[in-house]
Amino acid sequence: MITKRLHGFGASLIVTILLAACAGPAGSPGPPGPAGPAGPEGPAGPPGPAGPPGPAGEPAPASQGAEYIGSQTCSACHTQIYDRFIESGHAWKLNPVIDGKPPEYPFTEIPDPPEGYTWNDISYVIGGYNWKARFIDQDGYIITDKPGAVISDTAYLNQYNFANPLVGADSGWVTYHSGEKELPYDCGSCHTTGYSPEGHQDDMPGIVGTWAEPGVKCEACHGPGSLHASNPRSVSMIMDRDAELCGRCHIRRAIETVDAKGGFIEHHEQYEELFQSKHIALDCVICHDPHSGVVQLRQAEAPTTRTRCENCHYQEAKYQKNQRHVQLGLTCVECHMPRLVKSAWGDAEAYTGDIRTHMMAIDPAQIGQFSEDGTTALSQIGLDFACRHCHVEGRGTPKSDDQLIEAATDYHARP
Repeated sequence: MITKRLHGFGASLIVTILLAACAGPAGSPGPPGPAGPAGPEGPAGPPGPAGPPGPAGEPAPASQGAEYIGSQTCSACHTQIYDRFIESGHAWKLNPVIDGKPPEYPFTEIPDPPEGYTWNDISYVIGGYNWKARFIDQDGYIITDKPGAVISDTAYLNQYNFANPLVGADSGWVTYHSGEKELPYDCGSCHTTGYSPEGHQDDMPGIVGTWAEPGVKCEACHGPGSLHASNPRSVSMIMDRDAELCGRCHIRRAIETVDAKGGFIEHHEQYEELFQSKHIALDCVICHDPHSGVVQLRQAEAPTTRTRCENCHYQEAKYQKNQRHVQLGLTCVECHMPRLVKSAWGDAEAYTGDIRTHMMAIDPAQIGQFSEDGTTALSQIGLDFACRHCHVEGRGTPKSDDQLIEAATDYHARP
């Protein structure tokens, strides 16, 4: 077997030698073939030296925030809402006098400015919608004295109050900080839209701060509207229904205390009043349409609230001790929201101011309403205001304290 393998190997070797002897010389190289596929990437080499810095790029555009555009712009799309809102009191908190002509209000008219002044001397009217009006001169100060007065007149009549038959008061002039020199107007945070405490509106030194629009207009609650107006489908406006939003202005000082003076709660304290009771859990818009004011609804003989007390307190409405009250058609608010607040007129002896309170719980064992020094209101309504705005000499049958307590105790108890 081994001999056969050696013979085969030898034969192959001889053939190979013969072929090599017969081969001619190598020819010239042919053209290169196409490049083959790239091989795998090798490891990165060390970094080279840094080059010189390139030219500075263009600065990034500043981010664009929303700007105030004015309620008239809002009215172009939201016509029906605007037409309702413009008749509410919010829109008339501060009103410019243009070309010597007084503002034109929905339901009231101011006959003249304070004594000694013409409308050309007035830059703005503070309020004037329903209760009262004050006036700002051309330097931005609230008018408190006759023009050019050298001796201060503390009896100068500078605030105009509208008539109020509920209080039994005719229209007339009263004093407000009379005789004080250069009383600044610093109420813009709650009387204007887009307020800033910096600077002086219209370059008037007596005005503290600036604003985008006088009065509490659309953007005061909804925020500046330029981005929404330019792209309404993509940019929504603020829709804050929390009572705290209203409380930014419907508050006087500390929320825990209801301030009082002259036998009444001072005005614009509704948020402090609500804070005294379980009703603080409710949002204001549950009862109030924010685009319709109570005064305009009353003028239209329409319901002044969106819901009624009876919707929640149906048992109390059903069970009432004094059926005479039911026969007279007295509503819940007559006792539970008496006119405990004074804005312009009030009659302390008749327990009647010109604004209803938002403190609603009655303490049947409480007669008085205020602290000993008269500077704060108690958290519940006492029987003086709950009952004696009717049961007082000249208005109805007078009742003693004991009679009122007996009548109020268990008033809504089931028989």
